[in-house]
Amino acid sequence: MNIPASPFDLDAIGAGLPVTGALPEIAEALEAHHRAVVEAPPGTGKTTLVPPLVADLLARRAGDADAEAADTAAAGTGTAPLKTIVTAPRRVAVRAAARRLHHLSGNARAVGHRVRGDSQAGSAVEFVTPAVLVRMLLSDPELPEVGAVVIDEVHERELDTDLALAFSAELAALREDLDLVVMSATLDTTRFSELLGEAPVVSTPAVTHPLETSYHPHPGRMAADRRSRDAFWAHLAALADAAVEKSGHSALVFVPGAREVEQTVAACRTRALPLHGRLERAAQDAALDGTGPARVVVSTAVAESSVTVPGVRTVVDSGLSRVPRRDSGRGMSGLVTVSEARSTAEQRAGRAGREGPGTVLRAFTSDDLRHFDAHVTPEIDTADLTQAALWMACWGTPRGEGLALVSEPQPAAIAAAEETLRALHAVDAEGRPTELGRRLADLPLDPRLGRALLTAGPSAAEVLAALSDGASGDLGRASAPSREVARLRAVGARGAGGAAADAGDTAHRKKGGDRRGATSASDGVAVGLAFPERIARREGGGEYLLASGTRAVLPGDTGLSGAEWLAVGEVTRSGTPGRAGRAGATIRSAARIDEADALEIIGVTEELRADFADGKLRGRAVRRAGAIELAVTPTTVPPERAAEAVAAAVREEGTGMFRLGEKAAALRDRLAFLHERVGEPWPDPETAEPEVWLAPEIQKAARGTPPGKIDLFDALQRLLPWPEATRMDELAPQRLEVPSGSHPRVDYSTGRPVVRVKLQECFGLAESPRCAGVPVQFRLLSPAGRDLAVTDDLESFWSGPYAQVRAEMRGRYPKHPWPEDPWSATATARTKKRM
Repeated sequence: MNIPASPFDLDAIGAGLPVTGALPEIAEALEAHHRAVVEAPPGTGKTTLVPPLVADLLARRAGDADAEAADTAAAGTGTAPLKTIVTAPRRVAVRAAARRLHHLSGNARAVGHRVRGDSQAGSAVEFVTPAVLVRMLLSDPELPEVGAVVIDEVHERELDTDLALAFSAELAALREDLDLVVMSATLDTTRFSELLGEAPVVSTPAVTHPLETSYHPHPGRMAADRRSRDAFWAHLAALADAAVEKSGHSALVFVPGAREVEQTVAACRTRALPLHGRLERAAQDAALDGTGPARVVVSTAVAESSVTVPGVRTVVDSGLSRVPRRDSGRGMSGLVTVSEARSTAEQRAGRAGREGPGTVLRAFTSDDLRHFDAHVTPEIDTADLTQAALWMACWGTPRGEGLALVSEPQPAAIAAAEETLRALHAVDAEGRPTELGRRLADLPLDPRLGRALLTAGPSAAEVLAALSDGASGDLGRASAPSREVARLRAVGARGAGGAAADAGDTAHRKKGGDRRGATSASDGVAVGLAFPERIARREGGGEYLLASGTRAVLPGDTGLSGAEWLAVGEVTRSGTPGRAGRAGATIRSAARIDEADALEIIGVTEELRADFADGKLRGRAVRRAGAIELAVTPTTVPPERAAEAVAAAVREEGTGMFRLGEKAAALRDRLAFLHERVGEPWPDPETAEPEVWLAPEIQKAARGTPPGKIDLFDALQRLLPWPEATRMDELAPQRLEVPSGSHPRVDYSTGRPVVRVKLQECFGLAESPRCAGVPVQFRLLSPAGRDLAVTDDLESFWSGPYAQVRAEMRGRYPKHPWPEDPWSATATARTKKRM
């Protein structure tokens, strides 16, 4: 019998790591429940030590299985232990974690990693990005060669991590032998424990060295102009330079993105190294190499929690984060720079106290910090969900319905993502994946880029690589990392073979061939296939209208000025400050595209538009590509469309276009009052569906009768609810009897019942009557009909203010009664003589 040996020496690997003390509790939880939630702050060693612990447990189980099978025919063959898959949220973190465990274990074959464009097999532990794990699950939902899944840094709430966790939790519910571990630096343990079926929670206390924190604000931190921003990056570099010179230790600078990393590195006097996800592997490894003299490492969020940068005793924090945001109004999405969360600020600061007492230099004020959001906003609430929606559809849970997610996607965002996937022919009308959709889900890139690559072929690799790399200006002339170009060419060659035909894009296959012979126009085809809603036509000057309906300006330095049609790669919110026009966005990158190709990609439709405005009906035949109108021709409007146009005008503008006579106005006001005070079933005339109660009037207007000649009284009567309408005079009477015997009209136009009546007609009336529970407001008038008092408390009026009114009015109107005692006086509308 060949019992597998433990692949790792946990004592050697965990020497000095605080999480070592929690290993027995983690092992006990996995042995008993196959689930565990590990809460361990940065620097405790969870990413380094928990995966080999889990791998050892799997090896031990494999040995136990061999022992139990000793008397069977399979005895002596040995049972290979299953792999442990560990996710880290970024490629840099994946490679760094794998390299560290490989170094500490000394086992070259046991540890591997898999990220986009780079992989090395490991027999026991493989570190992967969450997206790689998702694709593994979609390819084979049972993961037969995997015995455990460890999902790290779940507190960052990245969208891919949320989905990897949800899919893995469903698999774990079906496979009782699968271990599932969730790890985080800061964690809502209750919520994650619930998602894992009340999994045990194991906590490790933080072990950090003291930190000295100071604030060094700079006016360029949130500035809009480039010069001020450049000065801010230089400010960060100066802080880091001074800290290294003073302490002799390395400094870690946090900035929001790769471009800012390079600018800050360039501004440093000390040896400075960049660290971000776009770098080649060798450059990333150089930044993480702690040997040699003190240096400045300038990093994006990759170094916040999942990557350890050795030798650091100072953190310089810009206070800025780059996060995904989706503009649902304009149908745009992208990365925006915002102030970091307070939890992020604490995580960044903790990096200075990993190896000894540290210093934290914050490039903002303590008051700024108090106004930062407390926690990071989950990506599922802000990001474009197209990729996630495709994965969920392929998992069998379209729109995430029935999927145990940490938080549910916003309905509007998931609907927009599904609409995009339908336009790509990736899902059907019910949200189920098509054959093309399954191919796109398997590709290691965004579905839109995947569709473009499969359709246009490997020749589109260079422009798509430039697009995915964030190139600006003319994408037809932009350069891209050669490694990424080669990767996309390989993906395109591997994924081709029927996908374009599935997408209905056969006509565009002719645009393939040698990339060196491609024109800007064919680059535009590739970009347009990826983002058909962003194909744009010039509207005049530098303003363009996108097929989605968004208006955008094209800056003059893009090299694309004058192009009639563009396939836009990136568009951001807000136009050029001070520019005239209606544009609400700016084109950052695009490629020229021929009109014929643009129209073929978008698709051309013809529709009849009928508008009713200013009492007139207007019909237009509109030929359009998305929101771009290609031609408009006046035309007659069929009767049914005319009625629809009038109804639409009523919904938008209200009933003001029709005549409202005195009777109709009074009935409308009574209905509105009862709707407000009583509610159902009394309707509001302004919100009721016009086709229901205005059908005859709408038909008259559609046949040519001017709306101003159509009275609404009959329509309002149709709106009355029956049998409740029989109580209308009881709840909201048209007239109200007063002590004089007269019946003045009740006015409901102000939203409450109001009666205008001469003061003498109300002598002896102590309590105001009520309509639908609302006391009537009396406007008590002089003999000439002018207001003397306004009250809904007659008893208080007679007992107080009346005496002053009497004193002022008796001399002015001596022919009318002004008794000292209004309680016992006869109510009348007549003069004293006539009485």
